[in-house]
Amino acid sequence: MAGLSLARSVELRHGSVRRASDLTDADAGLSTDRTLPVLPELRALLPGGLRRGSTVAVAPSPDPGCGGATSLLLSLLAAASAAGSWCAVVGLPTLGMAAAAELGIVLERFALVPHPGPQWATVAGALLDGFDVVVVAPTGSVAPTVRGQLAARARQRGAVLVPFCAPGRAWDGADLTLNLVDGAWQGLGPGRGRLRGRELSVSASGRGAAARPRRATVWLPATAGLAATLYGKVSAEVSPPPAAPRHPETPTRRLHLV
Repeated sequence: MAGLSLARSVELRHGSVRRASDLTDADAGLSTDRTLPVLPELRALLPGGLRRGSTVAVAPSPDPGCGGATSLLLSLLAAASAAGSWCAVVGLPTLGMAAAAELGIVLERFALVPHPGPQWATVAGALLDGFDVVVVAPTGSVAPTVRGQLAARARQRGAVLVPFCAPGRAWDGADLTLNLVDGAWQGLGPGRGRLRGRELSVSASGRGAAARPRRATVWLPATAGLAATLYGKVSAEVSPPPAAPRHPETPTRRLHLV
């Protein structure tokens, strides 16, 4: 597993498994919070942050021409990773480590299992014992029993399970689902200019306190940057970043990536 060689993720003591971030907090004399932070741009969708023991699904847009789902996924992990949490991703072989680092993921506390094989659920269950956030990206349908077992393991271990849904497939039983509605790059003129930011329209719905649907427009940088470099603020109506200089009388256009 790429990334696991960088540091030990868990410690076995008297037959029990402890999260690596718990060991760090304990060594520093700190208490473990019941929620993990999220970027300010996502707080309107996840009030209070990522609750330990919960299942938060990320679903791409049904429009095949709408990109940005992976950026949304990595942004969901960024603040927790920067704050010291250990994160793992199971089943995303196309995920780039450079892209993860540019969006704020600390690679020293990040594990990628690109090809878990048919036993992906077993791999994910083991990672939930030692990591704070575990992303699973199954390519096919998932049996309700498997979903229930992984959710129960997350609750028991105080981890956050993040199913990354395949297009057209939902993760039934998730406490919260973030649905990517639309996405577009900003900054290019006709044949010139720089990609300056990515606009993602995201809706959130779930169970209990999260039952009321919410929607927000999130601006992400086109290149490197953490929370401080993200454009705008999360709200139902947010102004885009200033337009890049363009040729007079030439309309600005959006570039939709496939």
